[in-house]
Amino acid sequence: MSILALDLGTSSVRGLVLDDAAVPVAGALARRSVEVAVGDSGAATLDATAYLTALIDCVDELAAAGHLDGVRLVAVSSLWHSVVPLDKSGVPLGPLVTWLDTRPTPPPGVTGPADPDAFHQRTGAWWHRFYWTVKLPWLRASAGPGLFLFTGLPEYVLGALLTEAPMSVSQASGTGMLDLAALDWDDEALAIAGVTRAEVPPLAPAGWLGRLRPEYARRWPALAVVPWTPPVGDGAASNVGTGCFEPSHAAVTVGTSAAVRLVQPVPPGAPLPPLPALVWRYRVDHERIVTGAAYSAGGNLFAWAKKTLQLPLGEALEQALAPIAPGKTEVRADPRLGGDRPPGTAPSGAGALSGLSFSTTPAEIFAGLMDGVCEMVARDLATLESTVDGATEVVLGGGAMAAQPWWRRAFQVALAPRTVRHVDNPEVGAVGAALLAAGLIPAAPAGR
Repeated sequence: MSILALDLGTSSVRGLVLDDAAVPVAGALARRSVEVAVGDSGAATLDATAYLTALIDCVDELAAAGHLDGVRLVAVSSLWHSVVPLDKSGVPLGPLVTWLDTRPTPPPGVTGPADPDAFHQRTGAWWHRFYWTVKLPWLRASAGPGLFLFTGLPEYVLGALLTEAPMSVSQASGTGMLDLAALDWDDEALAIAGVTRAEVPPLAPAGWLGRLRPEYARRWPALAVVPWTPPVGDGAASNVGTGCFEPSHAAVTVGTSAAVRLVQPVPPGAPLPPLPALVWRYRVDHERIVTGAAYSAGGNLFAWAKKTLQLPLGEALEQALAPIAPGKTEVRADPRLGGDRPPGTAPSGAGALSGLSFSTTPAEIFAGLMDGVCEMVARDLATLESTVDGATEVVLGGGAMAAQPWWRRAFQVALAPRTVRHVDNPEVGAVGAALLAAGLIPAAPAGR
């Protein structure tokens, strides 16, 4: 059996074929870049229709090369926290709002949950611009007439390809409106967002499988009767793809953004472990939860610094960084150039530098920014470890980690004395989604 894995990311769409052990098949990869439209107002949006076209192009490329022959299962990893308003025909009424967008604000007179702490324990989220509780009423005000449904990126693109595309519990948890124990939309969250159940997607039950619409079954005959599994949030999929699917292992992933996360087994109906005040919690699937913290600064910060500071590339950059000791940089940095992820509320442009002098070099500024991210991760990992038995082993992953050896060393220093290792696999999200879809993750007893 081979598996087609689709990775719906913020900066690219990828399709790749993996073998029956979820190992990528050499050469069986198609990729299309997508561009987030950003603005000074804090806007960060995607063209949903163009995104669908990019995904179809990827599958077309794999089909033309014969890579879809023998595929028996389709798995999907997708960015979390997106939303797009649709009309009754499923046509977008505006651009798709991504997790990077800092514009949403609560409507006047709305005060949020009656008991914020209970709401956080129940949904794993906060009343915050990042989540649908704030995004939906803000979008409704600008969507105009004809609004029928709010949905996320994976539901929109899969809705075009499949006969039905309900929202997975993993994707629903990223909206901040799912009761994580009941595995159903939270009534209070719906009320705060000002929506009915008819205006949000139905939820996929355990065991749900999708099928291609007839027109796409004809277009891709190798996939005509192949089942599609529910989309997994990209952060959860990345944890699984790096082997961090038990609470003894934490994943620090640095792609476009950065995050630190722990996965624990919590099946339907089981009580949720207590959730510390400053971290979030989502669902991996019906059997597992993921608890963590995320940051708007990651590979995007790395790319901005390289361009703005006109840093040398490759080995020349490593040589420039070699004299700088990780964790002891003279330049101190607040790396929140893109603002805060929840529960913080700092807007885009909150980054800051200190400790500069006329002798400060671009490499020293770069090192200070990278160290700043490491410090945030170390602080939040300690909070996560307070929920499990003892310190964790840490696995570093993501494209930015693979590209920057000095940053990897800085993480090792910041996270000491924990064991820290690096997994150099740019497709951890797709691999994780495939492992989950194929049932290749061993079950762990609840409470382990």
